[in-house]
Amino acid sequence: MAESFLDSIVKHKQQEVAAARRKNPETALMKNICQSRPGRSLIRSLSRPGRVNIIAEIKRASPSKGILCKSLDAGGTAHIYEKSGAAAISVLTDRRFFKGGPDDLRQAKAVTTIPVLRKDFIISEYQVLESAAMGADAILLISRILTLKQLTRYLDLCRELNMEALMEVHSVEDLGKALHTDARLININNRDLSTFETHIERALDMGKMLDPHQIPVVASGIQSRRDIVKNCRAGMHNFLIGESLVRAGHPGDRLKSYLEVRVA
Repeated sequence: MAESFLDSIVKHKQQEVAAARRKNPETALMKNICQSRPGRSLIRSLSRPGRVNIIAEIKRASPSKGILCKSLDAGGTAHIYEKSGAAAISVLTDRRFFKGGPDDLRQAKAVTTIPVLRKDFIISEYQVLESAAMGADAILLISRILTLKQLTRYLDLCRELNMEALMEVHSVEDLGKALHTDARLININNRDLSTFETHIERALDMGKMLDPHQIPVVASGIQSRRDIVKNCRAGMHNFLIGESLVRAGHPGDRLKSYLEVRVA
């Protein structure tokens, strides 16, 4: 069977993590972690009732669309996002596929007061520790690439480090795995990981399957106010948006226009 693109990403990430561990072992990370807590609560930021809440993303590129904004300034963009009403900031720290890096997260954290999410392909405990050392308030855990045992362990480790986790699901099977954990935040990604096509109905359907205590976040394919309205009518008013913001000439104004949508 041919290797999928996701498999190739994970394989590269394993090599990347091994190299990082040799250069900066866990003992060194732990020293930095002690200096970088406490965290800002993503759960609290996404629990604001009666309004649209948006995790605004710092995203230079993607595997499916290529370069989105080559000259993007992480600190400046994060400042604009917070000033424009974002509930939180998401930062891509993957270098090879998204052209990001840890410095982007550090810059975003330094100039904001809202939660900062590290978005990467987390496949090891080392990366969870690394995220805390960077100053991340929360991390993305992708259900598809982790076992139930890993998901459970990484959620526990996040709590120990005073971080939160956003559990990403792309399918009913992914969601089934996530529902066997105690994850509060569920990121329903409309993107098909095999074809990279987006289907906005995916979140609308899967959102109905969540437990009452879980908080849904809708990601991918949100390109207009109409998309925001459609999800809000289905009872989902938390979003993670990157591409349509970074491609906008004035990302702050685009973000404000999304946040103006009324929640019934």
